[in-house]
Amino acid sequence: MASTAAPDRAPDRAAGAAGSEPPEVSVVIPCLNEADTLAVCVGKARRALDEAGISGEIVVADNGSSDGSPRIAAEHGARVVHVAERGYGSALQAGIAAARGRYVVMADADDSYDLLELPRFVERLREGFDLVQGCRLAAGGGRVMPGAMPRLHRWLGNPLFSALARRWFRAPIHDVFCGMRGFARDLFQRLDLRCTGMEFAAEMIIKASLYGHRITEVPIALHRDGRRSHAPHLRTFRDGWRTLRFFLVYSPRWLFLVPGLTLIGLGLAGYGVVMPRLRPWGVNFDAHTLLFASLAVLSGYQSILFAVFTKAFAISEGLMPADARMQRLLRVFKLEPALLAGSLAMAAGAALLLGAVGQWRAVHFGNLDYSHTMRWVIPGVTLAFLGFQTVLSGFFVSILGMRRR
Repeated sequence: MASTAAPDRAPDRAAGAAGSEPPEVSVVIPCLNEADTLAVCVGKARRALDEAGISGEIVVADNGSSDGSPRIAAEHGARVVHVAERGYGSALQAGIAAARGRYVVMADADDSYDLLELPRFVERLREGFDLVQGCRLAAGGGRVMPGAMPRLHRWLGNPLFSALARRWFRAPIHDVFCGMRGFARDLFQRLDLRCTGMEFAAEMIIKASLYGHRITEVPIALHRDGRRSHAPHLRTFRDGWRTLRFFLVYSPRWLFLVPGLTLIGLGLAGYGVVMPRLRPWGVNFDAHTLLFASLAVLSGYQSILFAVFTKAFAISEGLMPADARMQRLLRVFKLEPALLAGSLAMAAGAALLLGAVGQWRAVHFGNLDYSHTMRWVIPGVTLAFLGFQTVLSGFFVSILGMRRR
């Protein structure tokens, strides 16, 4: 959680004095040198609350501005929270933590989101949705005004990551990067969000989806960035990579399990061709092919083990909800069965290696038929290594299964 200093208190016409009834809605705006547009954003938020008759407050989470943004926010009736730890996520976490409303609506301070649309988010929250995500893209009914979004973001980056969020995490959204959204404040507390950078927005959607919270979309329009004194904070390739990295870390299935199963399948196919001495398409696959096949099997098995380790750790730390399939696997993959399976694999590998030594002895430790002997040595080494890895993994999973009290 980002560290904060004491907030600057400014008169808040809707929230009332300290100790009064908490407002229904807190509008949280992260800010870093937004003097060009901050007054407009705060003014729109206040107007939207007043015209809709919504009891609300406006919280500006300032992330170290040097252009007078905190003063502007306070002068226009917002409550300023100073956030020492840099980062988009840090600012939002601190601002949301300081919010007093039952619901939170967050939006950027660059005037690209029309905060006059705020009541539409509140309406859906009142209907019982936990997270109301704005959608700027046509796929979800939104609109992007001319020049408001770079073409690479609009036609590739955002649709791609949104599709991954739907496919990997079953998130019912079409615009994963939209910075305007509303949610119940207690949802933020339950999700225990960790990201301090641009990944914060994606983390909220992913964890809310994984934990089965009610999510809906509200189509909105994206307008041109109103700032003139500096360029947008977003960096296309840096932030794109950070988002992809976060998606992968939160999806052991696609990061580890699927690649692992694919590699093992390719490795076993290699064994299936070499061991019976098949010659498909007239190609001679020999001991060198076994080496490639063993590399695929070993790498794939290691990748699958990492999927198990990652999922078990994530569940124990509350990063992901409990998974019935994972629980069944952990009931089977206990220490004793792992020790037994690993020992049997090592014994089989040792038997093959001893057979190769026997062949060497049979020629009085002279030259061997490389092609024949390696068909014993390579599978033997592979089985011995797989068995050893299984034994170690059994102990490690047992450690992961020790829940902290």
